[in-house]
Amino acid sequence: MKQDLCALLCGNSYPGRGIMLGRSADNKSAVIAYFIMGRSENSRNRVFEETKDGIRTRAFDESKMTDPSLIIYHPVRRLESGLTIVTNGDQTDTIRDALAQGHCYRHALNTRTFEPDGPNWTPRISGVVKPDGGYNLSILKSLDGDESCCCRYFFEYDAPVAGTGHFISTYRGDGNPLPSFAGEPIPVDISATNASTLARELWESLNAENKVSLFVQFRSLTGSCCETSIINKNG
Repeated sequence: MKQDLCALLCGNSYPGRGIMLGRSADNKSAVIAYFIMGRSENSRNRVFEETKDGIRTRAFDESKMTDPSLIIYHPVRRLESGLTIVTNGDQTDTIRDALAQGHCYRHALNTRTFEPDGPNWTPRISGVVKPDGGYNLSILKSLDGDESCCCRYFFEYDAPVAGTGHFISTYRGDGNPLPSFAGEPIPVDISATNASTLARELWESLNAENKVSLFVQFRSLTGSCCETSIINKNG
C-alpha cells in the first residue's frame, strides 16, 4: 500500500539521506528526489550545486569544512546513454565507471560496502533510472551494526506505475548509533505535477533543524524536456 512521503518525513526527525524514484501521475515523466540532512556543523555546511551532468555537493563556507570525506561527492550524474545515477556518496562514480566498462550497477556495488563511519556504519543507498523510466534501488548496510558483514540488497522496478514512487533512506530515525534503514523501499504516492511543487512539499516536511539540501527532477519519457528544482538551506 502506498504511503504519503511527506507524512513519513514529518514524523521522522532524522532519516539522514533519502532517495525517491518513481513515475509522475500523468505517466509522462520519471521522477527523482534526493535530500541530505546533517547533525554536525561539518555535515550542515553544504549546498547542492548544478553541474553539466547533474549535481555535486560543496562546502557552503570553505573555512568551516573540517573533513570532506563522505560528504563531498556527486549525488546525481546523467550519462550519455540516458541513464541517471543518484546515490548518497562517491559510489555514484563507481557505478558510472562500471557502466562505461560494460558492467551493470550490481557489479559496481559489489565492490563497495557501507561507509566507514562506525559505530553508525552508514548505509550506501543508490538508484539508477533507465531511459524508459524503469529504475533500480540498492542499499549496502552492516548486519545489525556488525562491521564484519556487509549486506547488499537490490530492488528493480521494470514497469513503474503512474503516480507511484519508492523511497529509501540511510536511517530509520535519530539515535546513537543511528539505526539503519530496514526492509524494502517504501511505496509512496506522487501526486505533484511538477518538480517545484514536489520540492516545496518535501522541503517543508523535512526537519527544520537537520535538513540541508534537496534535489527534485521531472524528466520527460518522450523527449529531452527536464525540470529541476534545488533547495539549499544555506545561501
